Amino acid sequence: MAPRRPAKKRRLPEAAAVADALISLPPDVLDEILSRLNLGDAVRTSALSRAWRRRWESIPSVDIHIPLEETPHWAVDCVLLRCSGRVRRFDVNLDEISARRLHDWLLVLSRRGVEHLDLSAHNKNFFFFSLPSTVFSCHRLVSLDLFACDVPPLPPTFEGFPNLKVLSLANVKLQPKGEYQLEEIVETSPLLEKLILCEVCILGDDFIEWEIRAPNLQHLTICSNIDYGWNFAELPCLRSAVIDLWEYIGDRDFAKFLAGLAQVRKLRLYTCYETVNGIRMIESLPCTFNNLTSLKLFMHFCELPPILFMFCILRRAPNLEKLKILIVDGEKQKIEANGEFLNAQWTDGMCANLQIVQMAGINWLPNELSFMKLILSKASCLRSLSVSHDERCSVPLETPLAELLKYRRASAQAQVLFHGSADEY
Repeated sequence: MAPRRPAKKRRLPEAAAVADALISLPPDVLDEILSRLNLGDAVRTSALSRAWRRRWESIPSVDIHIPLEETPHWAVDCVLLRCSGRVRRFDVNLDEISARRLHDWLLVLSRRGVEHLDLSAHNKNFFFFSLPSTVFSCHRLVSLDLFACDVPPLPPTFEGFPNLKVLSLANVKLQPKGEYQLEEIVETSPLLEKLILCEVCILGDDFIEWEIRAPNLQHLTICSNIDYGWNFAELPCLRSAVIDLWEYIGDRDFAKFLAGLAQVRKLRLYTCYETVNGIRMIESLPCTFNNLTSLKLFMHFCELPPILFMFCILRRAPNLEKLKILIVDGEKQKIEANGEFLNAQWTDGMCANLQIVQMAGINWLPNELSFMKLILSKASCLRSLSVSHDERCSVPLETPLAELLKYRRASAQAQVLFHGSADEY
């Protein structure tokens, strides 16, 4: 008896057949599909079938995001070599090995019209990478974000970044006279809208005054423990600014520095108020912040300089609607600024549009309480006064809080809201 032939199994549609059906779509549709995938998934399509093997290489433009703790640097070489399309975004976390390839990568990227460049150091060992000067050949950049690197001098052939809208420099080092370099980069980026300078170090001992000239700048952040001589030309489009100067050092006019921010709408300001080295207390400003509606101050009520500085700004912000004060280093009161003294600082029309006041991290010091009473009694449009105390505050809050709740108010709508510890608020 002849052996029985095994029954044929019904063939299921294979993935390759489905993939081949997809690849018959018009090229522009395929490009749109692949462009919506992240690069890793786009490359994986090469395993679908023979027809898909090299299809990802013809994508017109790609975004490259490489976290190098997960991806070896040769993967970047492979992608740049095989994919000939434009690179829109290049985001890489560098280590010592990959940093050696950066010059070649930037050379390719400059030719591919890279628009968004984000380079940072894999900073487990406080590693700083050296930025190649080829970065200044990437003329189509729209955003440039650098973290933990040494920035080289500008090459003589540098013509600026005509399309740059975002420049972020954090924890970077510039060569001596680097302020000239910053000034030129900003000035030759006419479309710049956002500028972040955070812990920028300029080598050398002497710094000249220089200007940030950016007529389209909307958002500005400066965080530094050293005065590198920065000033501002007119910034007519400025919407928000964060100024975090740990200590304003030197004999320059800080009031003049602030006047450069006159057009700002939202301001966050943190400075130290040490009355040392002949630094003058600011009691007046040469400008009016007509557009300022939101103000956030990091300060304390223990000494006179920060209190006078606060009133100096409030007098010059006629349209202020929201005021937030975060108490920093304000545990021990050294001078008395009672209601009579604070009332003498008040001027007609001051805080006429103020609606919201928040005070976080208070210690229920007499000066703090006097200021809150002043606001309640003077701000005729006030809707709420929100209060939270420092988590280390040991002052019983029942008595001062009861005083606030019973205190007379210029606005019938004003509410006093207590939120407990500042960490919880």
